[in-house]
Amino acid sequence: MSVNFISAQDALARMAIPLGSPGGFSTIIDARSEDEYALDHLPHAVNWPSLNNEERIFVGTLYKQQGAFEAQKHGAAMVAANIARHIQREVLDLPKNWQPLIYCWRGGKRSGSLSMVLGQVGFKVNLIEGGYKAFRAAMVEDIPKRVEPLQFKVISGPTGSGKTRLLYALAAEGAQVLDLEDLACHRSSVLGHIPGQPQPSQKRFDTLVWQALRSFDSARPVFVESESRKVGNLSIPESLMLAMRDSPCFELQISLEERVALLMEDYKFFVDDHDSFCRRLDALVALRGKAVVDAWKMQVATGHIENVVRDLLVLHYDPTYASSMVRNFTQTGQAKACVAADRHPESLHKVAQALCLQVGA
Repeated sequence: MSVNFISAQDALARMAIPLGSPGGFSTIIDARSEDEYALDHLPHAVNWPSLNNEERIFVGTLYKQQGAFEAQKHGAAMVAANIARHIQREVLDLPKNWQPLIYCWRGGKRSGSLSMVLGQVGFKVNLIEGGYKAFRAAMVEDIPKRVEPLQFKVISGPTGSGKTRLLYALAAEGAQVLDLEDLACHRSSVLGHIPGQPQPSQKRFDTLVWQALRSFDSARPVFVESESRKVGNLSIPESLMLAMRDSPCFELQISLEERVALLMEDYKFFVDDHDSFCRRLDALVALRGKAVVDAWKMQVATGHIENVVRDLLVLHYDPTYASSMVRNFTQTGQAKACVAADRHPESLHKVAQALCLQVGA
């Protein structure tokens, strides 16, 4: 049997090597259930459950009701059947030099069973000591080390100025971009929930951030939007937040009317769904008062949504954003203006080109 136990730190370091390359892994296999895998998993991992969701619940219930021996007998039968199906489906055509990395929750029975069978076949199998739990701890510890050498350039500007669109334009110019809202599936405001797109778990978000950070070249700047500590329900890693807040700012400026038009485009789901829009406005009652929010709802009901968007910007978002920037971003007072003629891609690409030249991106 050829099973090589490796530390979480070693697995973390070898993640930098592309799959299938010399010194790297051929495949990364998560032996946990589908729900555990969905909550978070190692980058590029595929899911080969030793016990699926229903089987895991069944074995756990059996353990509580009849004890470990009965649970282990039934669990062993299910694990053996699942491993046989995985081998039949995925392994029969693989060459002998295939070298997988396998893990489960804590490097225990589920990954051990799969590793033992594959090792006895003749494959060189790598098993993470401590499993996903140990890998996550090592990854969280690694995030500040990934942040420390990076040169962040913060794109600031009031709500609706097109910061996210500018990030897209910068990426199109070949610049390095960290789009936290994209990773978090949220537009980072009271109205920022995107219908039909649930946010990932905090653990998944942390992994996605780490994966993005390790892809950057520290010799080149990284553009990031001026986020608050939380994007929807997800917290930005503390070391990253502190680095962003101490970085140079570039303020994107655009007219109020263009901002209103941009938001009408980007939040079209609210324009089309008045009931959903009004429900989201309820979150502002504590800050703006019931009378103001009820008046906004009345305008939404009568189709005057642009008026509501304009009021939201002038009365709520702009003062809140301005005070937050002064309070939290140390270089906001020295922010360099980036003026866009309008919200359209051509104008934002011109801003992106000028920015790239300015900072050597």
